[in-house]
Amino acid sequence: MKLIVSHLTGNANVKSALRGLADQNLLAEFYVSMGVFPGSLLDNIGGLKPFAEIKRRRFDPVLKPFIKSWPWFELGRLSATKMGFSKLVGPEGLFYIDSVCKNLDRHVASHLGSAKKKKIGGVYCYEDVAEYSFVEAKKLGLKCIYDLPIGYWRAAHRLLEPEKDKWPEWASTMSGLKDSEQKTLRKDKELELADLILVASTFSANTLKDYPGHLSNIQVIPYGFPPTSSDDRYYPVKGKAALKLLYVGSLSQRKGIANLFEAVENLKTHVELTLVGTKKNNDCSALNQALSKHKWIPSLSHSDILALMRDCDVLVFPSLFEGFGLVITEAMSQGTPVITTDRTAGPDFIVNDQNGWLIQAGSTDAIQAAIERLLINPGLIKKIGLEALQTARQRPWAMYERELTNAVAKVL
Repeated sequence: MKLIVSHLTGNANVKSALRGLADQNLLAEFYVSMGVFPGSLLDNIGGLKPFAEIKRRRFDPVLKPFIKSWPWFELGRLSATKMGFSKLVGPEGLFYIDSVCKNLDRHVASHLGSAKKKKIGGVYCYEDVAEYSFVEAKKLGLKCIYDLPIGYWRAAHRLLEPEKDKWPEWASTMSGLKDSEQKTLRKDKELELADLILVASTFSANTLKDYPGHLSNIQVIPYGFPPTSSDDRYYPVKGKAALKLLYVGSLSQRKGIANLFEAVENLKTHVELTLVGTKKNNDCSALNQALSKHKWIPSLSHSDILALMRDCDVLVFPSLFEGFGLVITEAMSQGTPVITTDRTAGPDFIVNDQNGWLIQAGSTDAIQAAIERLLINPGLIKKIGLEALQTARQRPWAMYERELTNAVAKVL
């Protein structure tokens, strides 16, 4: 028996899952908004600067026989966003992100009728693109596999609502707390219908304890690490120069960046901070002011981010609510040690003070103390960085693919 898989964009973990399923002859079809391949029409459109985002949707040509593209609404969303048509991409707009997700979900559901003839035994869907597919799958007697990439929404509200009181000037950056009742009910329905729920971290699994009902089997399968860099990268040996800190991620207080900015401000000229990430909006004056004091890069290619990681001393990722945090494994794979919190995938890989540092989420003092320790003893950067490399080598993406396909095969 095989699976139909769907996802709006197809990010790194999705592509890895597809490779694993295809290798084990478990993949029947993959529905995505845009399946882009080198030399295709969409790939050529992505060569135009306003549509560079499309290039990020490239897939391995080996997956071409499985991919079913449904690009119209996603192209409309990207175009309307680039052209500043805010009403079209706002909550009532035709190309609002939730509407685009629902449209793809309906499209998948409408194609499940012939599943039995194709020897399909289940559907594998990701959060926000699963409800209609799961409802139809249940009618047809198909298994429903659900991938929750970030964490459960009720837990997010419990943990993040207090941040609005602590940092009211940063509240506009936490857009996830503004989800409509319709959207949160949809998330709950998806979980209710799932026969297997896959999460990428122990933290994500623990957030599901906030679900007010019974859930099927929950399985933690952490993502893999990218190919590792060599051991001979540069590490500081003296503490004379400013410590080079790096942050990669969206510029939101969900990621704890207000705490990071405050800690760095306290350390003055002893550190230099580079940030890579996009703003949720331009309405947060506190964010705009903080960015003006540091080096900010709105976007970089994946290869350029890895190169930047190798050039920096430490990645600081102080997230308050994170299903995984791919930047953690990316930095470790480059030999760059990571300071992160107990609300990420960090605890699944990092032993504190051995191959990285785990700190309390939401604590400026904890961030500052971790950085100050490196200022006092910069030799730790190399020691911990080399241990991070060793950890990365023990779990390539192929291991994630094997574990995921084994879990799926058992359900089917």
